[in-house]
Amino acid sequence: MEPLETSLLLTAAGLLLVTAALTSPLSHRLGVPSLLFFLGVGMLAGSEGLGGIAYEEYEDAYRFGTIALVLILFDGALNTPIQTLRRAIVPAGLLATIGVVLTAAIASAVGVAVGLPVPIAVLTGCVVSSTDAAAVFSVLRGGGIHLRGKLGPIIEVESGLNDPMAVLLTMVGTEIILGTTELSSETTFVLIQQLVIGAAGGVAIGLGGQFLLAGIRLPSPGLYLAFTVAFAFLAYGLPSSVGGSGFLSVYVAGMLLGDGPVPYRPGIRRVHEALAWLSQITMFLLLGLLVFPSRLAAVWSDGLAIGFALALVARPAAVLLTLLPIRLPWVEKLFISWVGLRGAVPIILATYPLLRGVPDATLIFDVVFFAVLVNNFVPGSTVAWLAKRADLADPEPITPPASVEIFSYGEYPAEFVWYRLGRQSAVAHAHIHELPLPENTVVTLVLRREEVIAPRGDTQLRPGDYVCLFTHAENQAFLNLLFGRPTDEGL
Repeated sequence: MEPLETSLLLTAAGLLLVTAALTSPLSHRLGVPSLLFFLGVGMLAGSEGLGGIAYEEYEDAYRFGTIALVLILFDGALNTPIQTLRRAIVPAGLLATIGVVLTAAIASAVGVAVGLPVPIAVLTGCVVSSTDAAAVFSVLRGGGIHLRGKLGPIIEVESGLNDPMAVLLTMVGTEIILGTTELSSETTFVLIQQLVIGAAGGVAIGLGGQFLLAGIRLPSPGLYLAFTVAFAFLAYGLPSSVGGSGFLSVYVAGMLLGDGPVPYRPGIRRVHEALAWLSQITMFLLLGLLVFPSRLAAVWSDGLAIGFALALVARPAAVLLTLLPIRLPWVEKLFISWVGLRGAVPIILATYPLLRGVPDATLIFDVVFFAVLVNNFVPGSTVAWLAKRADLADPEPITPPASVEIFSYGEYPAEFVWYRLGRQSAVAHAHIHELPLPENTVVTLVLRREEVIAPRGDTQLRPGDYVCLFTHAENQAFLNLLFGRPTDEGL
């Protein structure tokens, strides 16, 4: 590639990312994932849009999409505590396996019913069978929704675990259609092998990463980020090379790595979150570039039919049938069935049949566009409203205007906790020297409107103050009685 071509490519990429980022605040006003705005920017920039960028490199999109999905899954796993997995593993595991298969089967049947060729209908059902954690939680966070009890963990863990099953179904389905393999007991064995090797590889790599992070000392904080990214790629590459599910391995390894000692944890988590968002944005921009509106005109009715059937029939039916043996309130089961947003995974998977040479595979890509669009607009715009209406969400915690963190090689049993004092707070109008603080607890910072106060013994706390304390976890319940409910972590 010539220097001028490289400059133009980077300029175009920069402009696309800036435009996409600037349009994202509109999503919070409309109550839909900002990813749809990135999709729109990509379409406007495409060969049939205002930008006129000619791009039809499905192989490059698939390769980048695989890397993107590794980073997205790893980020979600790093922020999924093991105790969250334990609370939700049974229902989430059923939804991530049986639920995905049922969703694929129902969506495939709808595809056949609307007139798609049987191979295309089957592969389309497989491609759109899994949900997307980033899309779901961008809607929940945008609406200020904090789900109660097991509901949040179930949706979160399912979204992380169900991608490998969709990948396996798509790849196996593609090979069956091409005639390179047959549906038999051997195929079932291959699926089980993928899951077992993927899970075992994730455990081994995650525990290995824990051991190394606990024992090594690198000269720069940035090297620890390189270390965690390297383990994300290893977790995908090694199991995949021996017949395992790399995506399942990435998720398992990320959870185990995040559960152990991670030097500079807050900074590393923020960078991984940024990498995940960049991956999501880029994938939706690529989808927009790969979409040809003139081609969509031929399949819009079939695409919308499958998209609405997926949101209104396939996902709800699959969830309700899968969760029949699980003791959950029906309103929670219905809510889980409604939260079925699709994101980067169908975009990536839709390129696989194209690369393998499946006849008419462009139809899959075009139908996936409508499935992603409908499933983000229809459930996406109502998730936050429904959670509040069904009383499934806690009140939104107040986010403090600042944060205080420890950047250290090691892990400490204490943490910084923020409180916002209300008029009814037990410590409102009290002086700091009067506070019955537990041992190993200290007031570190007070924010009062635009004023930053270094607390002293004679500092008086007032309603509306943000107060930051450094304390041990076992003191949290007592401090909540004094100061009220803690706020969200600072940004």
